Amino acid sequence: MHYLPLSAPFFAFLVGAFLVVLALIQIGILRYAYLRIGISSRAAMFLLLGSLFGSYINIPLAQLPEREVQSGVIVNFFGMQYVVPQVVEWPGTVIAVNVGGAVIPGLLSLYLLFKNEMWFSGVIATAIVAVIVHMLAYPVEGVGIAVPVFVPPVVTALVALLIAREHAAALAYVAGSLGTLIGADLLNLNAVRGLGAPVASIGGAGTFDGIFLTGIMAVLLASFSRRA
Repeated sequence: MHYLPLSAPFFAFLVGAFLVVLALIQIGILRYAYLRIGISSRAAMFLLLGSLFGSYINIPLAQLPEREVQSGVIVNFFGMQYVVPQVVEWPGTVIAVNVGGAVIPGLLSLYLLFKNEMWFSGVIATAIVAVIVHMLAYPVEGVGIAVPVFVPPVVTALVALLIAREHAAALAYVAGSLGTLIGADLLNLNAVRGLGAPVASIGGAGTFDGIFLTGIMAVLLASFSRRA
């Protein structure tokens, strides 16, 4: 199952953000910031690139019966444009997991939890973000569950700074990624039925953009803490 979660102009915006981060890494401005998060700048570059390419890949997990699904349209939500894939004789709503928006952020979050030994603060911050994101998540016909794009990075930045300023960057990435996946996607799986979405992707359309920008926000927090 392969398709971009966002329309071309909005996906290009995320690619542009990646290129800016890459340029800043190359000239050394953000290298220290990534080390504060707990990964090397080279690993961070490959992870961000992997998230972008991985957003194209969805791994099917289950299938929900659906009388009618939308196909081949672009849905507008809170200033963003999400792509509903073109389907032919689709059997229903397929529940899938997005590689770039769920698998990679999930594995990196677990790594950061182990490396920084911040299990307690990680659980608390993730729970807070999950509750807030769940309150703001909205079922969108043809797409599934969507969250306003800037909610995850802004909320996680505030929560991380309040709970653990010293490890705010790593905590922001963990809480933003896991909190968004739990609050928006996992806790709303029962709301997917009846939306006419051919694919309801965990970490895909509706939440991928927010999760990706959370990674950028974590780097900015690390850079800020360096100057503080």
